[in-house]
Amino acid sequence: MLFSEQVLNFYFSLKKPQVLPNGVEAIFPFDNPETKRVMEIFFHKYYDDSKERRLIFGINPGRHGAGITGIGFTDPILLEEKCGIANTLERRSELSAQFICEVVEAYGSPEAFYGDFLFTTVLPFGLLKDGKNYNYYDDKETLAYFEPFIIKSIQKQMAFEDVSRHIICIGQGKNLKFLESLNKRYELFESISVIPHPRWVMQYRRKEKQKYIGEYLKVLSEVR
Repeated sequence: MLFSEQVLNFYFSLKKPQVLPNGVEAIFPFDNPETKRVMEIFFHKYYDDSKERRLIFGINPGRHGAGITGIGFTDPILLEEKCGIANTLERRSELSAQFICEVVEAYGSPEAFYGDFLFTTVLPFGLLKDGKNYNYYDDKETLAYFEPFIIKSIQKQMAFEDVSRHIICIGQGKNLKFLESLNKRYELFESISVIPHPRWVMQYRRKEKQKYIGEYLKVLSEVR
């Protein structure tokens, strides 16, 4: 099976959770016909092969980026401008997607980057609380609710044909600690490399952006 088909089958088989703890809501783009159309174009454009990919695990999709597009670390505007995928999705821009776009360009091109890597997330859909982005680990009840699903989700992705057991974690804090904890219990990965979260870079270290793009490229080259 082509890599694109494995990824699309995974996302399109997901079901939206209905009742979540502590007033948390799910951002679930995969039942939106335009999101599904855009995802099909993207993944067939960059993943219609059987090349080995390294997975890069973010936290969970944000409301202005993959929570709209269904594609990790993209937003509707950059998908059109940088990948040539016209869309009628809500015209939102995301800081993390902007930084990752620069990393992809520094790597060589979208074709080169996506030929080696796949962005995914520990929790495949986004979360909101009080109208703001929320992380799967932000409270104990939400983490406990999602943990069994997260384990199965990661196991399914690591079972893709032609996927490396060497992964990259986005975020040097709780996301990394959680993945390391899962790995100790379930031996999901052979190794976990880490890169800083793009939102943190853009919000707190923007003047040093080129330094962090270089840090990304160094880690990417080491696991390629």
